[in-house]
Amino acid sequence: MTPQAEFNQNQQTQLAKIGTINYTKNRDEYPSEKLLKLCKGSQIIGADPDNLGGFERAKSQLTKIIDRLPSLKGIALASTSTEWIDLKLCRKKKIIVTNIPHYSTESVAEHTVGLLICLAKNIIINDRKFWSGKESKFGSGPGFELKGKTLGVIGLGSIGSRVAELAQAIGMRVIAYNRSLKKQKGVIMKSLNYVLSQSDALSIHLGCNKQTHHFISKKEITHMKKGVIIVNLIGPVPPEQEVVDKKAMSRALKMGKVAFYAYEGEDLTNNPLSKAENAIGLKGFAWYTKDALDRAKKIWVDNIVGLTKNKPINSISY
Repeated sequence: MTPQAEFNQNQQTQLAKIGTINYTKNRDEYPSEKLLKLCKGSQIIGADPDNLGGFERAKSQLTKIIDRLPSLKGIALASTSTEWIDLKLCRKKKIIVTNIPHYSTESVAEHTVGLLICLAKNIIINDRKFWSGKESKFGSGPGFELKGKTLGVIGLGSIGSRVAELAQAIGMRVIAYNRSLKKQKGVIMKSLNYVLSQSDALSIHLGCNKQTHHFISKKEITHMKKGVIIVNLIGPVPPEQEVVDKKAMSRALKMGKVAFYAYEGEDLTNNPLSKAENAIGLKGFAWYTKDALDRAKKIWVDNIVGLTKNKPINSISY
């Protein structure tokens, strides 16, 4: 479910050796029947959410395809995220699912630190206000330096760990919360409440599941330091998987408890944060770099080939 031209010549050769490959012509959303026709008789599917209508619509579309393909043995997802596939259904049908782990770690971590700098210096907010004619060249007032400030990292996985490294490189003190105890050079592990209450800036890096739904809500926000800046690049995800309660965050921004909040989302115009001037809503493109795309394609092709040989790579445990 990706155009052939997006694979380099070596990758196309790799794929051609494993059998008949049906590519999509473009990244547009395909109607269900067109997708079913494309996938008819397939044993392996390389699934990309774009042709399925994006992350929010992909799950229902992919479920229809799975139900109509009796010979299906494996699905290679073109993402790290697995929220857009019904893993229970795949387990029931004994379908192996693979994903693409860690391909965008550096890209997302750098994006996170970039946004932390933008929030600390009011760069994006002031630019928007200046060009809208609402403010003078000094916009919302002075920003602050990150050197010597405390960054709280919530979730010390691969991305959170890299953010911690980059933050230390610019002189920040880093404290972190993780559900399981981890050790990282220069990072002080603390309780969630401690991290929330002592951080000048917060960076959120949690998985999306029932346990983390609204992990940051009204109760957690009350523990935060007044004037904290927050970056949350977990998204876009369906409402039932959101880690941050948008309504609670909107109130915190209005009251000044949270100075600035940057987040990714699918619908940036019809949500509780859309009218908050101190919220920066962005489409999910933190991962979108040439380096990450190259890594992702290589891992994806290897996953597809592995499935055809019954030697799955990066298979999901479920």
